[in-house]
Amino acid sequence: MRKLEDSQSCIELEDRYAAHNYHPLDVVIARAEGAFVWDVEGRRYLDCLSAYSAVNQGHGHPRIVQALIDQARTLALTSRAFHNDRFGPFCEKLSRTLGYPRVLMMNTGAEAVETAIKAARRWGYERKGVPDERARILVFGDNFHGRTTTIVGFSSDEGSRRHFGPFAPGFTSVPFGDLAAVERAFDDEVVAVLVEPIQGEAGVVIPPPGFLRGLRELCTRKRALLICDEIQSGLGRAGHLLAQEASGVRADGVTIGKALSGGLYPVSAFLATEELMGVFTPGSHGSTYGGNPLACAVADAALDVILDEDLCARSLELGAWFLDELRRTPSALIEELRGAGLWFGIQLKPQAGGARRYCERLKERGLLCKETHTHTIRVAPPLVTERSDLEWALAQLREVLAGG
Repeated sequence: MRKLEDSQSCIELEDRYAAHNYHPLDVVIARAEGAFVWDVEGRRYLDCLSAYSAVNQGHGHPRIVQALIDQARTLALTSRAFHNDRFGPFCEKLSRTLGYPRVLMMNTGAEAVETAIKAARRWGYERKGVPDERARILVFGDNFHGRTTTIVGFSSDEGSRRHFGPFAPGFTSVPFGDLAAVERAFDDEVVAVLVEPIQGEAGVVIPPPGFLRGLRELCTRKRALLICDEIQSGLGRAGHLLAQEASGVRADGVTIGKALSGGLYPVSAFLATEELMGVFTPGSHGSTYGGNPLACAVADAALDVILDEDLCARSLELGAWFLDELRRTPSALIEELRGAGLWFGIQLKPQAGGARRYCERLKERGLLCKETHTHTIRVAPPLVTERSDLEWALAQLREVLAGG
């Protein structure tokens, strides 16, 4: 593979040979460390996207890198056809850390969500007694749970759905944050409610107070499962190991991923109660790479970094300060500011002309953010970012949103 040393050549090759399923900013990243990335010409940028929360611990954290190197030299893959010496100890650690008795390791976030869907349906048939092929799962408008055909089938984003059907039945979408609508959608065939405690792709949308607690109470009363997708919101991003903790809620099952690997290797997991995870039997679900030794070693180190460096508390403290400072930004362009931990959505007014142009201007100043849902700038720096660097980021945001 040839190595190019200018951004334009890299962009042209990507445009020529790669599928056009993304619309990235015109920056070509060649290396990264901590909260910063450098393009092929050597320009430095503060990464305020964090690979959608996959690098909460910062790019190339030395402890996670070393764990990857050491394990890759020892044993990388056996598949689950055999036991390996990393899998059991890591499952115990993850279970004890997050407070769920059972763990099922997968690779990507979408796989974790698909696993949760399969578990919920089988639980509905075998535990709740729903008639075969009648199980329904309640989901929410503007959700983002992945890109598989099942998942995009219950997305409200037309760009994700169009011409990918026919879609799997068994999902009913209701407005996010509307507890009364959820209750109206319930019947005896509803087996689960699948929810992001905070909707990331929608623009860091936080539900109204009491919503998650209300979902928990409703699911308990109706004998249905509450499943929280914490792939973006978990592992410190919103200021807690799991964002549901802020509401005092314990879901029956939870999906995690992204930061579980520190950005170095695809790792995800579905964690659940004994009753829910008990529906799986040998051969009913699996993955060649799920729970492989390399994944376990990397995830073990990634979890240690979050805990040992107290990144949840750091996210909570710096995030509260950053949001307060953002609210002091004098700008006629801002319609709403939302934040939880070091995770922010800057929603612009329609007359601003869309968020992408402002992300492009920020990129020229050395700050990498990304637009979502047309009008929202999403800001999510690594949890290791220094306050002085966040102060600099605030200055760039203020100037750009003031028209500078």
